Amino acid sequence: MINPAKIEEIAKQISSNMPQGVKNLADTFESKTKQAIQNKLAEMDFVSREEFDIQSKVLIKTREKLTELEAKVAELEAKLATQNNDQPEQ
Repeated sequence: MINPAKIEEIAKQISSNMPQGVKNLADTFESKTKQAIQNKLAEMDFVSREEFDIQSKVLIKTREKLTELEAKVAELEAKLATQNNDQPEQ
């Protein structure tokens, strides 16, 4: 197994021995890439994790309320059916 600390040490040695121009180019490339990705993500219609969690909670409450209302409707329908069956036909 390769030691991660050794890999980190080798990477630091390579980085420290790079010419300054290459380091600057790498830094510029990294910042430009980050900026481009952030711009593209901003164009997309994503929601934050916080907003997603809020909407999930709202959905759970809505489902609970819907279940309650379905039970009430079923109860009222049963009562109505019972009342209709109890009434004599005219």
